Amino acid sequence: MAHTSNAAPSRLQIVLRAGVGAFAGIGLVGALHQYWLQPMTLSLLIGSFGASAVLLYGVPDSPLAQPRNVLGGHLISGVVGVIVQQAIGGPLWLVAALAVSVAIMAMILTRTTHPPGGATALIAVMGSPDIEALGFLYPIVPAFTGALCLLAVALISNNFRSAKRYPTAWW
Repeated sequence: MAHTSNAAPSRLQIVLRAGVGAFAGIGLVGALHQYWLQPMTLSLLIGSFGASAVLLYGVPDSPLAQPRNVLGGHLISGVVGVIVQQAIGGPLWLVAALAVSVAIMAMILTRTTHPPGGATALIAVMGSPDIEALGFLYPIVPAFTGALCLLAVALISNNFRSAKRYPTAWW
């Protein structure tokens, strides 16, 4: 008799694991944002984390969902977005286009490509006044710290009762 622990997960198990992981990851980041950082006028919840959740919990085997890419992509793109916002400050179309394009180039050069990083750079240049006020804190909180929370949940949810291991590569 075959052991069920070695059997490949069913499509339903994969779907449920992705949904539960995304709920827990975004829920954690959202709760930390609302109850801990927002009262200090800091942000932790940004739109690009929704796309990171798709990769981390929906396709965790993807090279774009590995820790180096998730953490590095958000951090580097956040730094690029803030630099472009502060250095250029010109028309929105120019600042937005420059921030996203430079973030993409930086992620490719550093082998940290994570598509949601493009949105992280874009949020830095066209986010709320609260996001803009964060300045160089933005790449750390929310970009890196929020991504770290999502990654922590992915390490638990993607390895819970699974024959596959996440991540496929740490670095």
